[in-house]
Amino acid sequence: MEPEAAKLIGAGIAAIGVGAAGIGVGTLFGQFLSGALRNPSAAAGQFTNLIFGFAVTEALGIFALLIALLILFG
Repeated sequence: MEPEAAKLIGAGIAAIGVGAAGIGVGTLFGQFLSGALRNPSAAAGQFTNLIFGFAVTEALGIFALLIALLILFG
């Protein structure tokens, strides 16, 4: 296998994390909405946890994109 092909395959595998972050954010907000509809009085107390989870999930997606770009152009 040529090194350039291995580099492209590695960058593609690393970019899977970006899609996984999108799935994680969708699941996070979907579960929050489901819980907020079941118990509206507790939704305000869980909103900070929602924002923290969103930030961590998005950060992992950005890190995955960074690694993919480092592999591709490094």
